[in-house]
This record gives sequence, C-alpha cells and structure tokens, in this order.
Amino acid sequence: MGILDVKNVSKRFGGLKALSDVNLSIKENSVHAIIGPNGAGKSTLLNCLVGKLIPDTGSVMFDGQSVLGRSPYEINQMGISRVFQTPEIFGDLTVMENMMIPVFARRDGAFRMHAVAMVNTETDVIEQAEQVLEDMNMADKRHMTAASLSRGDKRRLEIGMCLSQQPRLLLLDEPTAGMARADTNNTIDLLKQIKDERDITIAIIEHDMHVVFSLAERITVLAQGTPLVEDEPQKIRGHPKVREAYLGESG
Repeated sequence: MGILDVKNVSKRFGGLKALSDVNLSIKENSVHAIIGPNGAGKSTLLNCLVGKLIPDTGSVMFDGQSVLGRSPYEINQMGISRVFQTPEIFGDLTVMENMMIPVFARRDGAFRMHAVAMVNTETDVIEQAEQVLEDMNMADKRHMTAASLSRGDKRRLEIGMCLSQQPRLLLLDEPTAGMARADTNNTIDLLKQIKDERDITIAIIEHDMHVVFSLAERITVLAQGTPLVEDEPQKIRGHPKVREAYLGESG
C-alpha cells in the first residue's frame, strides 16, 4: 500500500467512460507522474483524488482514509494540497498578503477571504508567511501585487501557498503549462528542492516530458481512461505501448 491508493475506479459522463477500472498506488515520499495523451482521463482521475468527483465505482484512500465525499477543507486537513493548471492566487493582493491567507486558515481552522485584514498585526502569522517566502526565494517580491508577477513566479507563489498548509501530498496539475523554458526549468529546480527538504509526496500530471523525466521516480501512463503501463522513467522511454498511445506507432 502507498500513501494514496486508487482501487478499481471508474467514472462515466453520460455515454463517455472517462476512467475504466483504474488501479494506482503512490508511495510515500516519492514523485509520481501521471501522463497520457489528451482525453486520457488524467484530469478526471486527479479530481477523484481530491474528492471533487466521486467515481461510479471504486475507492480512493489517503493514508487509510477515504477522500470521497469530503469537502475541500477536509481534504486540506487530511494533508492534501492541489496546484491547479491556472494559478489560484489573489491578483489584487500583495505576494505577502497571499501567503498570509493559507497560514491563517490553517491555524484558524477555516478559510477566510478577508483573512489579511484580520491578521496584519499577528506576528506569528507574518513570521510564518515570511519564512515560506524565503523558502520560495520570493522575499524580495513580498510587496508586489500577485497580478504583476511573471507566470513562473505566480506558480511559485501558489506552490508556496500550498506548502504553507504543511501537506503530506502535493498534487500538481500541469504546473508548467504556458511557461517559457526558463520558468519551466526554475519550477523543476523548485520542486526538486521541495522534495529534498520536506517530508512530502508529489503527484504530478504533466504533458511536458522534460518536466516528467526530470522529476518523476515512477510514471503511470493512461490512455482512454485505462492505465497502459506503470514503471520507472528509464523503462517508460521507448515502451511500445507508450509509443502507440502518443504517436500511433505499434510494435
């Protein structure tokens, strides 16, 4: 068993079967990538992992507890944080204010949209937020508005906001989408640093194979909602089932 176990998960939308009897186990303190062509079921699977979708059949267990039917707050309290394809930040707030919100939410036990106004004078919240900004190499940008950041820095801020919740599992949905190569490489370096310095498991959905093979210790390949193969990165390269799924090549 892993820290996250998916067993016999299927999900249908009308006449479309998005997932078909998916089994997946993600080991604790590993980096596990889930890849596949468009329409393979990756986003549907991710939404099942965070309780956003309830599968028609099967189970999703995090550290022995079901995630199905739980609220986003309950998912966070279990130790799961998610980074979306489009950065989920507050553009009109400063970088520091953005970072303070999840710090306060974790301590207070509820997410509050106007948390910043309530905690500006609370030294412990400020200190914790500043520490995460230091870890993210963003301390020099603390007074900038989030909307003024580059795509790469917006992603870095969102990852920092997730880490401030002290998750055990970080789920990344296309974290380098829309980035220039330099920002992509910086994000790869950041995720490597996080993995080296924190007791955390990372699961990543990503189209960019440079990102996948730079980070992943294990890869699951999906096609048409079904796992084709799961193995170490070096054994995935050139695998005939993977070539067929991505390139239409057989044999």
